[in-house]
Amino acid sequence: MLGYLKAAPLPWLRALKETARSGLTVERASLTPLLAVRGACGVGIVVALALLIGTPQLAVSSAFGAFASGIATFQRSWRPRPVLALAASAGLAVSTFLGYLLVGWPWAFVMLLALWAFLAGMAWGIGPTSGVVAAFNITVMLITVHLPTSVAGALGHAALIAAGGVVQAGLIVLFPIRPWGERREALADALAGVADYARRLRHDPMAPFDPEPLIEARSAAAVTPRQARRRPRQLHGYRALAERFRPVLASLADPVVGGAPMVGPERDRVRELLAAAATVLDATARAIRRGERVRLPDQALDVLQVPKSGPVLSGPARRAALRLIALTDDAVEAAQEPVEVTRGGLWGRVTWHVADRQGHRPGFPGRERTADASLDGPYGPDPEDLAAEESEAARLEESKAAGGKHTPAAGHALARERHLHMPTLAGLVPVALRTLRRELHWTSPILRHALRVSAVASVGYLIGNALPPAHGYWVPLTAAMVLRPDFSRTYERGIGRFVGTLLGVAVAGTVMALASPGPYLSAALAVVSVCCQYLLMRTGYAIASLCTGAYVVFLLGILGADWYQTAYERVGLTALGGVLAMLSYALFPAWETPLLRDRLADWLAATGRYAIAVMDAFAQPAERAPRQVREALLDSRAARQDWEQSISRAEAEPVRHHGTLSPLSRRSAGEAQSALVTLGRATMLLEAHLPERDAAPDAGAADFSAALAPAVSAAVTAIRRSEPLELGAVHEALARWWDQAEHPPPVALRTAELLTDALDDLAQAVTPATRRGGKERRAARDETGTAEPPV
Repeated sequence: MLGYLKAAPLPWLRALKETARSGLTVERASLTPLLAVRGACGVGIVVALALLIGTPQLAVSSAFGAFASGIATFQRSWRPRPVLALAASAGLAVSTFLGYLLVGWPWAFVMLLALWAFLAGMAWGIGPTSGVVAAFNITVMLITVHLPTSVAGALGHAALIAAGGVVQAGLIVLFPIRPWGERREALADALAGVADYARRLRHDPMAPFDPEPLIEARSAAAVTPRQARRRPRQLHGYRALAERFRPVLASLADPVVGGAPMVGPERDRVRELLAAAATVLDATARAIRRGERVRLPDQALDVLQVPKSGPVLSGPARRAALRLIALTDDAVEAAQEPVEVTRGGLWGRVTWHVADRQGHRPGFPGRERTADASLDGPYGPDPEDLAAEESEAARLEESKAAGGKHTPAAGHALARERHLHMPTLAGLVPVALRTLRRELHWTSPILRHALRVSAVASVGYLIGNALPPAHGYWVPLTAAMVLRPDFSRTYERGIGRFVGTLLGVAVAGTVMALASPGPYLSAALAVVSVCCQYLLMRTGYAIASLCTGAYVVFLLGILGADWYQTAYERVGLTALGGVLAMLSYALFPAWETPLLRDRLADWLAATGRYAIAVMDAFAQPAERAPRQVREALLDSRAARQDWEQSISRAEAEPVRHHGTLSPLSRRSAGEAQSALVTLGRATMLLEAHLPERDAAPDAGAADFSAALAPAVSAAVTAIRRSEPLELGAVHEALARWWDQAEHPPPVALRTAELLTDALDDLAQAVTPATRRGGKERRAARDETGTAEPPV
């Protein structure tokens, strides 16, 4: 990898300039003052108790334990906050005790530090939250191991550190602040994103869609069994509805697949339906975000009915419209409570639509309710859950027959109360072990990051011990906090930490010089500093480092340390640690640029499986697996997310791809991304028209799917090897399908045309030296008469 350093100096200077600007940027972020005050109170309580009944050293240890636990609760994680606090404090307590036992033998402690740092680096494979918490525990351990004076004292310090986490967890349980707020926001953002998509489709049928809100909402939907029993009713079924809305909206708006021309009464009807659906989705998102009842304008409900004059749409567009009307009804029914309908006019009035015993509401189309398979977890339904559902459905039917009171889940008697399962911490252990095994290869960015952190922490500790200052552990501390698996975040954090630490030490040092506070006033100032950090944590790393620098100065003031010496040492050693971290990444990098072709190939493989799964559903409707299409869609989204992260990181890197393979230029990468987005969109349009199981098999779809599968597999290999893509078999299968098709052509055939065009564009993008572009092949099809006839 050292060969990548042969790049010209200018890219490095430009990259350093960009990362410096990003590291010093102060971002606008929503502040959570109540959460910040609660976290700061946890630190204040343990510090005050330790000062009253113990020593200043114990107060500092307990403060660091509560501080680390508070930091863990502010990470972007869907795991219960008390669990995060307890896990962080327990890990820090164990690290402190083991570290103290070995700190007297420098080489033994260095080996322990190297092992701990390696595991902290590998924790990034589990997730960002695990990586951040593990790295923070390493840095705090470097301070706390120097506070005890005996083994018994080390046990006491470890117990107080763990007690800090218990206090933070207790405050979260006793004083909950919007405990479901983040999940509400994630689900509301997903619904609002789909609503915005519907509005943009009114004017642009090819409008792009960002799946990130849906991905985030799916992550937020994973809960423990205890959370599943306690979560609000509004968080039960809306995510699945948001997922189902998107293909129906796109299919309705698309003039090729849907069949509605761009002008005329059919297009006007499509725009009305899209606007009404957007209104319903926005109203639902607003209700979820605020915890209120759903309020709908009567104009939207009037649009979501078959016109009195008769149907306006026909063919695929009519089927998509009926499915959209059914989905909006489901969105209202999912509220499981009365819906407020507002009627305009000079005297506005409000009516309530309450479901009857059969689950019907006035003004909404009635139909039979069935179990929704889209609510299944990633591994499909559990047989025990299915048995329980059937038993519950039978009980509800008996209750209805006997005239019993209708339950709040009217219209959803067969709806599944299943949830996406979140493993407990104990259940996360085998997942973590599998992740470690999966990342144990030389090209893994996670493994290279773990090796880098381990080496830098060990070397930094040895350098710090060799320097005259008595607090040399600031060198490995800073290096471990700055290092991240990618280039941009490592250099952004290095510059932001140095500048923030310099300002924080200057501000805190000035206060200490002017006020000369005692232990209790220093503790109070430390609590104020940590409150500011919790409040401003999401505004930028420089601001967070400023608050951290001030917090450490005030906290060490409890011990009576000379603040001048602390300030001087901390600034100099922090700068040295940051330089060491950035230098280590330059010497032992994990560049994303050489991996772009692999990421693109992975995305093509996942999207190809999605397209093949949908085509197979038309080829053999009776043999379609319930979760086949859904799992393929999730894989495609995950692969797209990996690609977008890689391309974002590669753009910030100061190197270009070197080696035998042809590099992907920025233009080629953009064209390839556009082609794969189009491939996924075309498949999603067809997904909205999946046939029933009793539908007749489509021989043309079977032939096309049989040609598409090996072509995609060969294209994946060709992209990895930088070879031309061969799509001749796909074109031949498409031509045969057109020859056998009737007029008007079926939806699957129209979509197959779009899929082939997207593959042609991809081939043109990734093999610029061997141009036989998509336009030329489409022109050839036009000449042979296989082009799609006008709709």
